[in-house]
Amino acid sequence: MARPAIVFIGFMGAGKSTALAAARKAGLETTEIDELMEAELGKPIRQAFEEDGEEAFRAREEEVVGRLLENADGGAIALGGGSILSERVRKALDRHIVVLLEIDAATAWQRIEGTDRPLATSEEGVAKLLAERAPFYEELADAVVPVGDKSIVERAFPAIQALEAMPEGTRLLWATSASGDYPVLVGRELLDTDWWPLDGTGFCITDTNVEGHARRLRSPEKVLAFSPGEKSKTLQEVGEVVRELASFGMTREDHVIAVGGGVVGDLAGFCAHVYQRGVPVVQVPTTLVAQVDSAYGGKTGVDIGELKNYAGAYHQPAAVLTDTATLETLPPRDLAAGFVEVLKTGLLAGGPLWERVRTIEAIDPGGLDDVVFACARYKCAVVAADERDGGLRHVLNLGHTVGHAIEGVSEFAYLHGEAIGLGLLAALRLSDAPDLREEVATILRRHDLPVSLERAVGVDDVLAVLDRDKKRTAAGVGFVLLSEPGKPRTGEIVDPAKVREAVKELYP
Repeated sequence: MARPAIVFIGFMGAGKSTALAAARKAGLETTEIDELMEAELGKPIRQAFEEDGEEAFRAREEEVVGRLLENADGGAIALGGGSILSERVRKALDRHIVVLLEIDAATAWQRIEGTDRPLATSEEGVAKLLAERAPFYEELADAVVPVGDKSIVERAFPAIQALEAMPEGTRLLWATSASGDYPVLVGRELLDTDWWPLDGTGFCITDTNVEGHARRLRSPEKVLAFSPGEKSKTLQEVGEVVRELASFGMTREDHVIAVGGGVVGDLAGFCAHVYQRGVPVVQVPTTLVAQVDSAYGGKTGVDIGELKNYAGAYHQPAAVLTDTATLETLPPRDLAAGFVEVLKTGLLAGGPLWERVRTIEAIDPGGLDDVVFACARYKCAVVAADERDGGLRHVLNLGHTVGHAIEGVSEFAYLHGEAIGLGLLAALRLSDAPDLREEVATILRRHDLPVSLERAVGVDDVLAVLDRDKKRTAAGVGFVLLSEPGKPRTGEIVDPAKVREAVKELYP
């Protein structure tokens, strides 16, 4: 049987020629469609457009590219930006590893302005053309590599090649940040694959609820399992874990493996940051909240009493392996609570993701792969633009300011997602978005999530913790507000009386 080829797709200026250079460096035979088309036509592509018209060019391209993809046996191929408009080509791509080189319209125009590309006539025209083609690119992509420096595909290439041996449906996102980049793999049964992103010895940190998942991995040296729940996320627990790692003889050439939800990811990531001044960590999230949010971006931390994540550090993962099959082992309450981070991300992103999220009638753990991947992409794009929380990354705190206070005051009787759901309602009230608030409340009720606070959690207690929010400045606590999906505003200082009213409204 013929092997799949690695096929690069993407808009003009995305770097497909550079990607082929990375493939050649890895020892693959390569084909660039634009060069092949010019040889077939006997003239430059621009001349073909001018003399024969685009329709005739596309018909010839469909034949040439379709035949090539149907007969390809390994290697790497770079398609033209419009090749994917052909149904025959899209069908032929099914058996190949399709890598989308992602680029925005402004960057594309900056790269192609003044070149001889026949469709690069204006910045507005380029933006419109990209918008038309983007849905095709998104639908076809098995891997997404964002625009970056000239060596980004070379760094991503081992992970791209690994997709051939991954379970069917596995997708790759190459996440970037100022301090480094790493592969994010999203798929089912990834815990049972032989591929591993790092050399050296892995030391696994998990909790007793998901220790079974940890032991499915490719033989970590040791598995350390602590008591599950937010109350284990303390500096005392960090000290105990670090002592255990030292007693096992872990060195700086080894790495930590975090298997679990947000608590495990935070604690293990923090331990990896401080152990011998830093060792790599591979995040293996097993809960929905971790798979759509907390496993990405490098934020680690522990709680100080009721103050959430008051001690922490940035420590980007070396890789994230997101096995969505683990969601099927979650209790219904935990799955629903994790969905709140999906809801939050949909509100922030707006557009297709919001439309997808708002219409989910039941949380099916077997049918969330596309949502998990989309949420991971949104989170990683925000981190790429603002790794150290200097501005844009603040949007990710939508609902968290009040939500974290509720968690602390209730002594974590509310699950993280349950508290954040209530925080979303408060944030939307402060945003003067009553219709959107009611829609979010309806979504929360649909999934059996709380929309009101127990009286045991006092308003003054919530406000007192909120007033000590770790992001507070001299001007006060800055809220993330959102009047409509896709348009968050950060750093909004709100009248304390309005904050009190928004919290009071949470009580039945």
